[in-house]
Amino acid sequence: MADRNVDKLPAPHLESSFSLEKALASRRTLRSFVGGPLTLHDVAQLLWAAQGISNLDGLRTAPSAGALFPLELHLLAGEVEGLAAGLYRYDAKHHTLAPERKGDLRTAVARLALDQDWIGQSSVIFVVSAVCSRTAVKYGDRAKRYIHMEVGHASQNLLLQATALELRSAIVGAFDDDHLRELLGLPEDEQPLILLPVGH
Repeated sequence: MADRNVDKLPAPHLESSFSLEKALASRRTLRSFVGGPLTLHDVAQLLWAAQGISNLDGLRTAPSAGALFPLELHLLAGEVEGLAAGLYRYDAKHHTLAPERKGDLRTAVARLALDQDWIGQSSVIFVVSAVCSRTAVKYGDRAKRYIHMEVGHASQNLLLQATALELRSAIVGAFDDDHLRELLGLPEDEQPLILLPVGH
């Protein structure tokens, strides 16, 4: 599927000249994009910001109740330099992408998001989903509450990283859950929670 090997994504930068304070002050939901590809490095940095490994013990950039990590992060690549259009799953442990489906799904996802056409004009769409049973095994009925907290942390990390990379981004919660799960080929126990379109 890929035009280049994605077994190894570019390593994340741990420092930049764009301060956290500036990212917080600048972050806005922007629903228009001018087109053009993202670099693979930008995509790798965004994936890492949302769910990357941040220490030697395997902990991640976003907190997780009981370190059970119920979230799954998917990349719908449309325009990424050196990466074929398609659906990929992020493997945080190895900082790699696993191809899941060929083809550009951005327009189809925009349709399932209540015909919000602007979503399809982004360069990529990140989909955050969750496997509730991973958290429920320890926390029972409170698992959903903890997962909603976790997806908020991961999403904000990605949005702030997009701002620091001087990219536009938005958060979308309005979509047809069942049809999106079907389009992405997610298993029954994996629920899509949020869409994060990113572009120039």
